[in-house]
Amino acid sequence: MTSRIPARRLGQSCVATFRPRTTYWVSSSRAFTNSSARSAEQKDVDLSNPILEEYLAKRKPNEKPERPLPQPGSLSKTGLFKKEYEVPGYRMGMTPEELEALKAQNAKRDLERNIEKEKQLHALQLDPLPSARRAYERQLVIKSLQKRREGKTLRLKRTEREMVYKSQDLPTSLKKMTRLMHQIAGKTVEEALIQLRFSKKRVARDIVKGLQLARDEAIAARGMGLGAAVDPETAKKEAALIRVGKMNKADRTTVYLADGTRRRETNEKGTVIELRDGSKKTVTDPTEMYIDQAWASKGPEFKSPEFRARGRINMLTHRSAKFNVLLKEEKTRMRVSDEIKKKRANKPLWLPLPDRPITAQRQYCLW
Repeated sequence: MTSRIPARRLGQSCVATFRPRTTYWVSSSRAFTNSSARSAEQKDVDLSNPILEEYLAKRKPNEKPERPLPQPGSLSKTGLFKKEYEVPGYRMGMTPEELEALKAQNAKRDLERNIEKEKQLHALQLDPLPSARRAYERQLVIKSLQKRREGKTLRLKRTEREMVYKSQDLPTSLKKMTRLMHQIAGKTVEEALIQLRFSKKRVARDIVKGLQLARDEAIAARGMGLGAAVDPETAKKEAALIRVGKMNKADRTTVYLADGTRRRETNEKGTVIELRDGSKKTVTDPTEMYIDQAWASKGPEFKSPEFRARGRINMLTHRSAKFNVLLKEEKTRMRVSDEIKKKRANKPLWLPLPDRPITAQRQYCLW
């Protein structure tokens, strides 16, 4: 800055120029007269709004505005045509019976059209790529034809039914739930319900409800446990004979489902099968459900403080767990029993080694 401005002019560059501001003074008497005249003019002006006053008089403060309803027009409302003219396919001279049949036919066609439309809308989510799905199915068919045989897994999926049920999170620990799962694994659903009913564990009551739900879901969704279903007509006849006293309960032919556990009572001798652990069991109904696998899994947990003496705090851990069961039919255990027997029958007989002296080996250690 000093190189551009001489030293003698440094002070002049920082001095601001003072310009006095013009002030206009008005006398107090003149201001008073102007304000009084302005207030007098405002008193003469009418500021009322008749439209607003009329609206406020008609308006109800508690009433809410309603949405106007649509008023679709039709040919029959105009009075020029009859209602029958709007029915597709109507012709002059039709009898009332023919008109009703035509209306029923149109209603059926509209229903089928709506169902087809729903299928098309759902197809966007269920089958987004039809060409890729058809190509994949074609590839699977080609592979199955090349092998020229049906795999064991696919054959079992077609012939035997099963269902996996997963419960909700229950307020208990994984250890306590695992003990109960070991107790019911391998038993039929009815036997497992009986075991849980007399259990002292609190969570056993929740497992009973979940197991009943799994049983009902397997019956409704997979068709399991329907091999020995009750014939309604025969059951009614036998119930009437038992009520009169002409028939004993032990002589009935239909399967009776007891209340609560659906314990099956039948006079059939059944088939004796062998389980994997070597024990034997009598099966009277091949479609009866049993618990093939039962395991527990860990659920979410949270902590809460417990305030103690001397200002100390204990952290309590609240755990949860859920149980999973794999339900199958006794038909599966019958197949496994046959496989065990067949494998045992095909096993070669064990023969001891002949008692002869060792000649091809050294008789003494080499150390």
